[in-house]
Amino acid sequence: MSVARTKRVALYARVSTLHGQDVGLQLDELRQVAEQRGWDLVEEYVDEGVSGAKASRPGLDRLLADAQRGRFDVVLVWKLDRLGRSLQHLLGVLDDLAGWGVGFASVRDAGIDTTTPAGRLMLQILGAFAEFEREMVRERVIAGVRRAQAAGKHCGRPRVEFDLRPAVALLEQGRSLKETARILSVSRNTLRRRLREGGHWPREGSPPAPASPSR
Repeated sequence: MSVARTKRVALYARVSTLHGQDVGLQLDELRQVAEQRGWDLVEEYVDEGVSGAKASRPGLDRLLADAQRGRFDVVLVWKLDRLGRSLQHLLGVLDDLAGWGVGFASVRDAGIDTTTPAGRLMLQILGAFAEFEREMVRERVIAGVRRAQAAGKHCGRPRVEFDLRPAVALLEQGRSLKETARILSVSRNTLRRRLREGGHWPREGSPPAPASPSR
């Protein structure tokens, strides 16, 4: 009969400021929990004075690199907000860990433990809520754009404004549209559109626009 291998655990701790916060308090509790579960402590990864809003942090980056190399089986944190403040970022990290066969557990967040079936279910629920939130935001944005368009407001890229007189002067000197656009640091399509809106295009002697292919 095969004997189950003891899980190898990595600890991650973070404090956002160095004033009044002690990362050692997190590590003490994490070590105690790891020992209670019978896990072998492989490495401790620490970010001190680093905001959780930052997706890239020295300690976290090193942890993820080692997780990908298979150095440990589980990542243990004190609380989810130590790993990150954004739900999207958290789920992205947890998805990466799962893809590398690495579990995740939080000491202070009840039920967040992918080493158990209930914990895996809890993370699936969190993921579903995150997807629902994304769809709600998307629907609000679309509705806002439609309201703005109905009110005659411009939506999309900011309109590029410039004085057409230099463009007209350059064209009258015999410059091509492409060369004029390059001199004025504007795209050829934008320049053509603005010239057309101002009644300056097409110019006499300019080549006709290519005909649309017939269907």
